[in-house]
Amino acid sequence: MAIQEINDTICAISTPPGCGGIAVVRISGPEAIKIANSLWRGKSLETVPSHTAHFGTMLDSDESELDEGVATVFRAPRSFTGEDTVEISVHGSKWIQRQAVNALIDKGARSAGPGEFTRRAFASGRMDLVQVEAVADLIASSSRAAARVALSQMRGGVSSRLDKLREQLIELAALLELELDFSEEDVEFASRDKLIETTDNILAELRHLLSTFRSGAAIKEGIPVAIAGATNAGKSSLLNALLGEDRAIVSDIHGTTRDTIEDTIEIGDYLFRFIDTAGIRHTDDSIERLGIERSIRALKHARIILHVVDATAPQETNLDAAGEDAIVIRILNKCDAVSSVSGDGIKISALNGDGLDEVRKSLVQAAEAESKDLGEDAVLITNVRHAEALKAAATSAQALSDGLRTTLPADLLAQDLRETLHHLSTITGEITTNDILINIFENFCIGK
Repeated sequence: MAIQEINDTICAISTPPGCGGIAVVRISGPEAIKIANSLWRGKSLETVPSHTAHFGTMLDSDESELDEGVATVFRAPRSFTGEDTVEISVHGSKWIQRQAVNALIDKGARSAGPGEFTRRAFASGRMDLVQVEAVADLIASSSRAAARVALSQMRGGVSSRLDKLREQLIELAALLELELDFSEEDVEFASRDKLIETTDNILAELRHLLSTFRSGAAIKEGIPVAIAGATNAGKSSLLNALLGEDRAIVSDIHGTTRDTIEDTIEIGDYLFRFIDTAGIRHTDDSIERLGIERSIRALKHARIILHVVDATAPQETNLDAAGEDAIVIRILNKCDAVSSVSGDGIKISALNGDGLDEVRKSLVQAAEAESKDLGEDAVLITNVRHAEALKAAATSAQALSDGLRTTLPADLLAQDLRETLHHLSTITGEITTNDILINIFENFCIGK
């Protein structure tokens, strides 16, 4: 896929593929309004104000009536792409959609490629790359929390934080360049202590942003929840009860679950990715042992652990493999089979559903703790590309900070500073390559 020059007019269906009540045909480019108007019977779209909608009839290539619809006009630069744009809402017949696009192509438009409308928004300066990627994340979001994070990023939440860092780095660069220019005159434009303080503040902010990636990625992809416990404690029964379907095999035979089983469910504002693990115990069964090893790996990566204990025969499970910051929720299962239950934990019966609402409530509370940085003005990093660039920027900033504390020459310090700036600029797209753009846009849907 090649990144084409942006000098033509494109069109595509912007609504999901298939048959529906309404379909939206989007046209964008220098000839968008002219081409749309050539297939429109009603008020002339070439004379109407921007951001106005008009009822009329869309014509086919042969100027026969195709469908009644509504045309909305957006004039440059006040549009999503920054170009003249027209969106025509027609009925969602597959045949009407196909004919509408073919008619626009016959009049001079070109069929848009994946993400080409958003790429034009980037090219026109309406969006930076962080906002562009947030568009894709918003479309793909599968929970309220994930959508909220993506919307914040699309509105510039991450970008504004990075812009402030870039401004500070540019100011530092200017001071170092002045020091280089006047090195023979022994002129100091800023004290080393002040430069160190500013650099350390930048480094702290970079590390803070990077530290939010694990939580951000969990909210975006689904918070990993490991269901752990001894064999026959009812882990698989709990998974099935939470999912509302028989996803895992349930049996009284110890060691039935030989491998991790994964599935997702939305509870409250969050998507949870459940991992039903094999019971952790000593065994000579080589296949079961492989399952236990995978269970231990699941514990290491889980953000929340549901520790299931059989209330009829309480047996604790070694959770030493769990991450230090994992939230453990202790659950006493099979409480319907005993007259009294002692010990801490949520008392449930996975068999008849008792206590499951309390489990769901605890999961949401744990997710809220996991996403404590998620708020009106909070910034979370959710993209691997951004995290890698932040890590590289932090490495360069650390080298700059170390260099300022020594007698390292200003030209070498400037190099570390330029590298820090470079890595930050690749995130927002001030510095980019064709390969990066292709990689970002190739997974977009056509019409967006």
